[in-house]
Amino acid sequence: MIATMEPPHSTTQSHAYEYHAPVLPQEVLEALLPAEGKLFVDCTLGGGGHSELLLNAGASVVGLDQDPNAVEYASARLSVFARQFRAVRSNFGEVRSVLAGLGIEAVDGFLLDLGVSSHQLDTAARGFSFQADGPLDMRMNPQGPVTAADLVNTAGASQLERIFKEYGEEPQARRIAARLVKDRLVRPFRTTLELAAAVEAVSPRRGRTHPATKVFQGLRIAVNRELEVLEQVLEHLGGLLNPGGRLAVITFHSLEDRIVKQAFLRRSTPTLDRPEWTGPRENPECIFRKITTKPLVAKELEQRVNPRSRSAKLRVVERLGLPHRLARC
Repeated sequence: MIATMEPPHSTTQSHAYEYHAPVLPQEVLEALLPAEGKLFVDCTLGGGGHSELLLNAGASVVGLDQDPNAVEYASARLSVFARQFRAVRSNFGEVRSVLAGLGIEAVDGFLLDLGVSSHQLDTAARGFSFQADGPLDMRMNPQGPVTAADLVNTAGASQLERIFKEYGEEPQARRIAARLVKDRLVRPFRTTLELAAAVEAVSPRRGRTHPATKVFQGLRIAVNRELEVLEQVLEHLGGLLNPGGRLAVITFHSLEDRIVKQAFLRRSTPTLDRPEWTGPRENPECIFRKITTKPLVAKELEQRVNPRSRSAKLRVVERLGLPHRLARC
């Protein structure tokens, strides 16, 4: 079993806020099949909602999060699961070294609930949102080397355009980047509302969605290297699963979902065929079978109760009982 992380000495601040309710809770349970004697890694611990579901089913959980507030909060919340739970402050991209440090060779399941937490969005000092003014930060790990302000005030126009276009899918990326480079010569951008106002000056509001939404998404993804880390970790997790173990990933936008979909397809296709070949060949990277042929989405009731769930998509694969030599991770 897993020894618990010591609860924080003072939890007053931790419980002064609440994290979002876990999305797709029943779907996650049915996907991962937690039970007594099984060990799971919650790679995006957050407030511990998904971990609590797994723990209540009798499983043991190692929870990872790079945000110290999340680790503190979840550790206090889940301290009743004395021998089943351990929280580790770490980016999920470091999961291999974390498990090695704990003496764990393989587990029965991984869960990744991607994106930013409601608590991070609601905390103005973290700089993720323009709903209230705050420093232009956006780091999930507060000790991370690069802030959103660093990028906005130092990156060239072409780099900013790429961030807004590729990561934010912003159609006005070039015009917005040019405006920011021009404005920062007069005064560097320091706060979220300053940046939001500059974007709105280029792309006025139409409808309910603020025109800075996609720019903020692009900057957040760039600051935290979210897509790069996701691509890397999907290559590792198969080799850390026991045969029959499952990998479940919840995404919230098309960029994340595309990466997960392609990775799962590549590693769950038994044979490959190309025009220049005489016939199909075994796919040496095939170590999974798909549990979900299409992503699972929240039911209408959950979407009404938890609006965050509206864009959530859950994809699940299962580790085949293949020789370890095929787990090239």
